[in-house]
Amino acid sequence: MPVLHPEWEFVADTVMGGESRGAIAPATHDGRTGMRLTGDVSLANDGGFVQMACDLAGGAAFDASGWSGIEIDVLGNGESYELRLRTCDHDKPWQSYRRAFTAPPAWTTCRFPFDAFEAHRTEAPFDPARLRRLGVVAIGRVFHADVTVAAVRLFP
Repeated sequence: MPVLHPEWEFVADTVMGGESRGAIAPATHDGRTGMRLTGDVSLANDGGFVQMACDLAGGAAFDASGWSGIEIDVLGNGESYELRLRTCDHDKPWQSYRRAFTAPPAWTTCRFPFDAFEAHRTEAPFDPARLRRLGVVAIGRVFHADVTVAAVRLFP
């Protein structure tokens, strides 16, 4: 299975006037190193998210059509998060394909078949040959986010 090497960036609702706060930083838990997203999600001022996201091919299309889905090795605080995918067919930041998951307090591999993602505010069918961006998002309710991703892989 090919391992992806995401260059994570932090994004929060503050880009739209929201008041959620957070950060990403490398972290080691139980001997495994990953990128850790922490923060406090606030619904104030029409906000409601913190996320870590990455472009897969410098913003161009990443062809994942030979694979069935994405899996991540994740550890967290038992809260619910979303894995989001965007393709080159999306030009608005709110358009995506989404799948919720729980980040348990022990390292776990979560597998997400492409056909299990739900389209959000897009009419474009999901095309894995046009995959562009992925994100791990804490969203939609007031809570403390704490989730670490150690690996991202495509699976057959």
